[in-house]
Amino acid sequence: MSDKTETTDQPLPDPKKRRQTILSGMQPTGALHIGNLEGALKNWVALQDQYWMYCCIVDLHALTADWKNPKVLKDRIFQVAVDFVAAGLDPEKCAIFIQSEVPEHTELHLLFSMLITVPTLDRLPTYMEKKEHLNSYGFLGYPVLQAADICLYNADKVPVGKDQEKHIWLAADIAGRFNNTYRKVFNLPEALLTKIPLILGSDNRKMSKSYNNHIPIDATEKQTEKILKSYYTDPEKIRQGDPGHPEKCPVYLLHLVYSEDPAGDIAPDCKSGKLGCVDCKMKLAGRMNETLRPIRDRRSELEKHPDEVWDILAVGRDRARQRAANVMNKVRSAMKIDYRGKKK
Repeated sequence: MSDKTETTDQPLPDPKKRRQTILSGMQPTGALHIGNLEGALKNWVALQDQYWMYCCIVDLHALTADWKNPKVLKDRIFQVAVDFVAAGLDPEKCAIFIQSEVPEHTELHLLFSMLITVPTLDRLPTYMEKKEHLNSYGFLGYPVLQAADICLYNADKVPVGKDQEKHIWLAADIAGRFNNTYRKVFNLPEALLTKIPLILGSDNRKMSKSYNNHIPIDATEKQTEKILKSYYTDPEKIRQGDPGHPEKCPVYLLHLVYSEDPAGDIAPDCKSGKLGCVDCKMKLAGRMNETLRPIRDRRSELEKHPDEVWDILAVGRDRARQRAANVMNKVRSAMKIDYRGKKK
């Protein structure tokens, strides 16, 4: 997630014109946290009425880190699917599916891997940052699989923050190489830069499960309060009477998301010293719990009916495979590897 708020200058599609396609993906790390909700899911929910949406749980990507213990993925996939639907993704409006259940992802990944060099992948920041711990062929090829994910549905747009834009550029570059080498099959996908609020964890770093500084969507209201009580605050505001600097405080940044008028009813009292940090955190807990309550209630109900969740994933898989098969037929034809196809 970006550490700055990004805005889109791209207009929404004209409903009289062809509806464009979006591909979005998220790794199955188990139940999601509010950073995932505010940074991605809410935006996907808003976009599902204006685009053809394919929402993929990318378990093959997760295997780059979890290859030793893949049995954990089934429950994590289920939890992510529950969060998707609880947050408002409508299976009637978008295809929610598991990446590995659409084998065309791996086929296109292989074909795309012929179109890019190892040195190019080796220079990508995502690989450079983690290669000491994940120095595998699978992790090296992660961006190529990501490009295949996008292009398999001939996506026009991919909603991301500014920090992910380079991955979309790579997908467009590989798609362009394919079109130039064989014939035009793929759209050149573009990043749909989205508004991403700054969501920090309890230690003032980016909210992440790997840092254990996150607030799970499925946390109880008491657990949410407990986590917020542990939050880092303005180091210059030690006592209640001390003047605060809300712009430096991750708790205030969450107020910007969950409070109706933080600039009017939080910031002034923080700056004057009237509002203490504990009281500020408890105000936030109340507002956050109120906002999350409907999602948590839906989530709890979905967990009671696991077969319905797996059925949603099966329907999404079938819809995704229909689109993917159509694109891959064009790919094989363009490459002249549809060996049993019509004679030219």
